[in-house]
Amino acid sequence: MAEVIRMPRLSDTMEEGNIISWLKKVGDKVEVGDILAEVETDKATMDLESFNEGILLYIGKASGTVPVDEVIAIIGKKGEDVEALLNEASSAKNTSNNGTTTAEEPEKITSPKPVPSTVPSSVDTSNDDRIKASPLAKKMAKDLSIPLSQLKGSGEGGRIVKNDVIHAKNGGGPYSESAPPIPNLYGGFEYGDVQLSQMRKTIARRLSESKFTAPHFYLTVEVDMGNSISMRKAANEKNGFKISFNDIIIKACAIALKKHPKVNASWHDTHITIHEEVNIGVAVAIDDGLIVPVLKNADWKPMSVISNEVKDLAGRSKNRKLSMDEMQGNTFTISNLGMFGIDEFTAIINPPAACILAVSSIVQKPVVKDGTIAVGSVMKLTLSCDHRVVDGASGAAFINTVKAHLENPLQMLI
Repeated sequence: MAEVIRMPRLSDTMEEGNIISWLKKVGDKVEVGDILAEVETDKATMDLESFNEGILLYIGKASGTVPVDEVIAIIGKKGEDVEALLNEASSAKNTSNNGTTTAEEPEKITSPKPVPSTVPSSVDTSNDDRIKASPLAKKMAKDLSIPLSQLKGSGEGGRIVKNDVIHAKNGGGPYSESAPPIPNLYGGFEYGDVQLSQMRKTIARRLSESKFTAPHFYLTVEVDMGNSISMRKAANEKNGFKISFNDIIIKACAIALKKHPKVNASWHDTHITIHEEVNIGVAVAIDDGLIVPVLKNADWKPMSVISNEVKDLAGRSKNRKLSMDEMQGNTFTISNLGMFGIDEFTAIINPPAACILAVSSIVQKPVVKDGTIAVGSVMKLTLSCDHRVVDGASGAAFINTVKAHLENPLQMLI
């Protein structure tokens, strides 16, 4: 019984998947639970697991983007007619699109036939896909029919870059120590077109929708961080763990969201949802863009737990190892660029939340304390609000509560 494998919808916002590499090749035996391929979604890189056993008879695309529900593989018995299976799968999809039936289950063929000569060859193309190389180097090598396996990378960490392919093209052949690469004085950075990742496509689409659909307005306050600095120093000296300023800000926001539930909300076309849970998304920068892991029930958690969970989520974000549940359900978002020395900025709202808080750096500047000028440690916070959900007064009350907690952090321990 043959099984037609389609590109699954691996996240709620996924419209297409990017096949990075196949771990099986045509002709390989497949067991239930085997990993067939690595697929990049709009949020993470995930393993495509087989729920069937048999022989991998067909691979639809060696690498690249494939729309959701498109046929990507067929698993069956040796000798089954792949062309017939593909035609039947195409007919089933067209029928489903016309609304006469649904094709949610994989097609099962009961009449094995000889495999025609048009079945794709069993040449293993996965090796080059798994070699560490820049997208431009991969494309150049493919166009020039130069196997990446014959090249030695001169980029960071042994990464194959454009110059390595040029060297081979100019007669260098397989790279060797006696044939040094063309020197690159700027750390292997390459100019030119860069193929969009699924994550970057989704970031562009979602933020464009947010910016031009949600009417944003912005509220900025200056916060005297002197007491928070002192509390953090005392806590880190006394305890066996380290609390960051971001952990303190998360806790302050979580408490403020419980006091101002209208801010802990999201917009829908027919209604506004005011959330009981406080789930705070924390923006984490990675090579391909931005991931927002979600700290669930942040209002119930002490700073020590918040600190540990954020470190864990951020670490796994950079390795693209988060589960889908850990990247959705945010009711509020925090974007912190303080570590980059940014004095002030505004952030675009991250749906479905109605607000996002932009956190800037802590800077020393003259401030007035008790009628005298002194050196203070000041941080700017800017709240971006969806005006369909949050009014100016509600947003102002919320951000001033956050400010009050940061300036008097002992309040958060009561």
